[in-house]
Parts: sequence; structure tokens; C-alpha cells
Amino acid sequence: MSEAAIPEAEQRAVGKFLRRMLPILVLMLLVNQMDRTNVGFVQDELRADVGVSATAYGLGAGLFFIGYALFEVPSNMWLERFGARVWLTRIMITWGLVIVAMCFIHNVWMFYGLRFLLGVAEAGFFPGVLLYFTQWLPDSSRGRASAIFLGGSATAYIVTGPITGALLELDGAGGIAGWRWMFALEGAFSILVGFVAGFFLVSRIQEAKWLTPEEKAALSEAVARDKQARDRAPSVSRMKLIFHPQVAVLTAVFFAMALTGYAITFWLPSLVEEIGGLSPFQIGLLSAIPWICAVIAMYTMSHFTDRAPDRRPYLAIALVLSATGTFLATLGSPWFGLAALTLAAVGGKCAATLFWPMAQSGLDLKIAAPGLALVNSLGNLGGFVSPTLFGYLKDTTGSTNGGLYTLSAASILAVVGVAFVRHTQRGERTGSG
Repeated sequence: MSEAAIPEAEQRAVGKFLRRMLPILVLMLLVNQMDRTNVGFVQDELRADVGVSATAYGLGAGLFFIGYALFEVPSNMWLERFGARVWLTRIMITWGLVIVAMCFIHNVWMFYGLRFLLGVAEAGFFPGVLLYFTQWLPDSSRGRASAIFLGGSATAYIVTGPITGALLELDGAGGIAGWRWMFALEGAFSILVGFVAGFFLVSRIQEAKWLTPEEKAALSEAVARDKQARDRAPSVSRMKLIFHPQVAVLTAVFFAMALTGYAITFWLPSLVEEIGGLSPFQIGLLSAIPWICAVIAMYTMSHFTDRAPDRRPYLAIALVLSATGTFLATLGSPWFGLAALTLAAVGGKCAATLFWPMAQSGLDLKIAAPGLALVNSLGNLGGFVSPTLFGYLKDTTGSTNGGLYTLSAASILAVVGVAFVRHTQRGERTGSG
């Protein structure tokens, strides 16, 4: 449905949702990404104070995604039962409590356990927000909302470095190590934002006091029409969900994307540190460069692709950029490696912006909630594999080049997977009228 054909009341309602709900959701995602990845800036501190080797660090960083995968599907189903306001708020407060607890780490096993618990606490947040969009927005408006929301993820990487670096400069204040200050303060902020979100979020259209009766009716009708269009596909048993062609292909593509994304996230600060002579704050600033470029690229690409009839060619291009960047990072100096990983980050974040609207639109509504959760949770296991692999290679070979070659190959294989997504998602835009 073209924008001109959308009823005025529906356009007003969508605009109000974007202005009122998206800012708090983007802030929540920003804090979410910061809390799961801030550990990448304290590798040296954990090694010195707790005895966490590169292999142990990689395993601990990755264990987050095991807890995440185990609890993501049931968490998304509970969101359907309790509503976004209650469940998303619960998720955020509990992960904030775990982050605060990380400031008390005193051995490797505590590091492992708390990273696992952090994954359990965060499970369901990201696919829960995507499900929330399907409850509030028709397909014609979800692409824009998803692009804005996903921008919060890349923005998180921009601010995580400088904020975390600045907090690490508190080292010694009150006799407390800087990395402990970092976990305590960032966790406390997460808890605060969680309580604030509880006052702003509205679970259902009919509960929104800031919509007029006409706007509620128009938006509800548009969402219902979208539901009917997508609900014509045959029902799929949730027990057999993993074998559903759409879910399987989407999971494989997202797994390859997660491999690259989290390898860059957890190991970029170490690469920047190899430049030498930098303070924690300077390392944080330089680590933000790839993500600044990624945000610019994401919004530029979304301008051209949100109305495109077929997003898949753009997704393939983004994956090729990611593969090229990780391959080039094996060549040259640390400064050249930073430039190469900037290219990889641009490709990876643009791919995510294109991927999730396709996933939302391609899944039958009957399996949308568990399907999105399964794609995200199993695909995010790439976040377990890549840091674990990189940590092992770092300890055994002194280099992460083998891991970077693996990332390049995975991105190219994902391009092949996109061709199969074409076969399973011909009805990608059916909900738009």
C-alpha cells in the first residue's frame, strides 16, 4: 500500500507510536547492547585481577548466548501472555541486576556463571520488540520502525566505547578497580531505565490514551487486515518449528551475520589497543569509529531499500562488504585493520537492517512469535562460536587471522543462503495491502 493510499487516521496513529514508543525502545536497546558487550573493554583487567585468559574470556563472552538461546523462545511466549509493558520492563531490570553483580567477580567460574545468567536475563528482549511492532504496526510501516530501532544497536557501539573508557578511568577511586566501577554504574543505569520504561510502554492499541478513538480504530483495522493477509498460510506445529523452511534458512543466514558482528564487538578493543600508547578513553573513542560509519550507512541504505520491492539483492551486497572487510583485516598494520573492520561493521549492520523486516514479513503470523525468537536465539549462537574461537586461536597461535578468514567464508555462504530465502519468502510484502 502506498503512503498516499493509507488513511489519514492510520498515518497519525503510526506517527504517534513512532514518536512516543520508539525513543524509549531505542534507549532500551542501546543499554542492552552496551551491557552485553562492555566486557570487551576489560579483557586485560580481567586477566590481571581475576586470571581470565584469552581462551577463558572468549568462552565467557560466548556463554551469554547459550543462556540467551535456551530461554529466548519461552520468554517471547510470555511476552504474548503478559504484554510488552510488563515483560520488557522485567527483562531490563533483571539484566541490570546481573551486570551489577559482575562487579563482584573474583574468579573465572563467577565470570562464566554471570555471563550465562546475563543471557538468561536478556532472553526475549530483541524478538519481543519485533513482535511488539507486529501488534502495533502494519507491514507497510514496520520497515521504518525496525530501521530506527536497529539504529539503536549501532549507536550503542558508538557510545559504549567512550562511556566505558571514561568509567575505566575511575580506576582506584575509593580503592575500587575501574572495571568494577564500570559494571556497577552501567548496571544501575539499566535498572533505572527499566523502571522508567514501565511508565511509558503501552502493551495494546486500545490501551493508548494518546490515540483518539478514530486513530485506534484505523490502526487496529490495519493491523487486523495485515494479520488476515499473513494468516492464510497453513499452520505449523511449534514442535516442528525448527524444520520449517523459512525459519531454517533465516536462522542460517542470521548465524553467519552474528559470527561477524560479535567477533568485531568483542575483539575490536583489543585490536585498537595494539596501536599502542592509548588510554582507556582513547581506545573507547577509536573503537566507536566503525559504528559511527555503520549508523550513517544504515540510514542511507534504509532510505533506498525501505520501499524497494526486493530487499534481498541489497542484503547480498551488504554481506559481501562484510566478508571483504574481515578478510582485509588480516593484512597490514593495526590502523589498516581498524579501517578494514570499519568496512565489515558497515556491511554487518546494513545486513541486519535489511534482514529483520524480511524475517518479520516472511513468517506466518501463527509462528511469528516463536519463529522470530528461534531465528534470533539459534542465530545468535554465532555469538558463542566466534568469541570462543577467537580466544582459543589467540592463546594457541598468537593471532586471530584464522578466525577472520572463517568470518569471510561464513558471510559468503550467507550470500548463497539469501538465494534460498528468495524461494521461501515470495509473499514478503503481503501484509502491506
